[in-house]
Amino acid sequence: MNMVKLGSIICWEYQDELFEIKTRYEMAAKQKIAFHLNCLEQGGAERVVSNLANQFAKEGYEVLIATQWYGENEFQIDERIKRVHVGLTREDEEKPRVAQFLLRVKYLRSFMKREKPDVLIAFAQRANYRALMASFGTKVPVIISIRTDPVGHYDAISDKIQIPLLFPLAAGCVFQTEGQREFFAPFLQKKSRIILNPLHDKYIGVPKPQARTKDVVQSGRLVDFKNQPMLLRAFIEVHKKHPDYTLKIYGPDSFDGTKEILESIIKKNHAEDYIELMGASDSLEKDLPAAALYAFSSDWEGLPNALLEAMALGLPVVATDCPCGGPRTVIENGINGLLIPIKDQKALEEGINKLIENPEYAEKLGDNARKIGEIANSKAIFEQWRNYIEEICSKTKR
Repeated sequence: MNMVKLGSIICWEYQDELFEIKTRYEMAAKQKIAFHLNCLEQGGAERVVSNLANQFAKEGYEVLIATQWYGENEFQIDERIKRVHVGLTREDEEKPRVAQFLLRVKYLRSFMKREKPDVLIAFAQRANYRALMASFGTKVPVIISIRTDPVGHYDAISDKIQIPLLFPLAAGCVFQTEGQREFFAPFLQKKSRIILNPLHDKYIGVPKPQARTKDVVQSGRLVDFKNQPMLLRAFIEVHKKHPDYTLKIYGPDSFDGTKEILESIIKKNHAEDYIELMGASDSLEKDLPAAALYAFSSDWEGLPNALLEAMALGLPVVATDCPCGGPRTVIENGINGLLIPIKDQKALEEGINKLIENPEYAEKLGDNARKIGEIANSKAIFEQWRNYIEEICSKTKR
């Protein structure tokens, strides 16, 4: 067989792979991906969007982020990303509420018609509704994303009106947990994906501490649904049994009154020497790894980034099994963490004591928890999002 014929056979045999590589390259070079959310102020959805947007920009995609306003403490985005304001002007803020709502939709629609992105990905409830309303006549496919527990957030009268009207317009939907997906109608479930939140690279591969401190830690905003008052009360009981241990909570004030409640509990119980509110930190990958354990106390959440980060750092974790199943999605009880019922102070107290009193068992849980980095690293999550976006775009021929 001559070389020319052999070369032709080889090319024919691998043409599918070559075509796929060529297609991915062309799509990365040409596709324009837009994200829409309220702002980039530091929070769960905002963290996911900034991580994803940065990764898409790094891979050669044209990336835009359309936001309603600018926050004071926002996540950093790649300089190649185009940030566009689609919120109200100062003059608009003096107008009636209904007019403001319609203007928000109008400005987002104008952005979509002007920029003509290949896909628009909306994050969080109001952004989902705005994006779907704004998409009329634009031919821009919209992927919505559910980032919290639907119960209490997607079951009001207004939701029951908007969801049947708007959600059928979505080209796709990304959930964080199966519990979220089961809340919605089959038509949305069928065109959806479950994708975990991406971990920041700085939380992966952090060396295991040579020795652990006697600190119990938590990270996240001081906010009512995280039920940090229960954590404080549980730890006050833990401290009676283990007086050499301290509790440190890292996180900014949400200004909903939670911080004042926590301060009152600390003062009333004279716990200033062993319970500390540490404030916000940008270096949790340095602050947390050597802690004895991580305590998660939320009554409900989507898929909490703070919990994923603690697990990736190899911390033994005791967590409430809160709806809509975020902790249960990543924790196998007794294998890579402990799951306890929500709002159960005694169970939280017992879980903390168990990990303190059984350090070898706690260390085993932490070692297994660290493996979350293998499935939730930024590259793995990016690839899942990219594949889903390409699938949506191919179906809509964009």
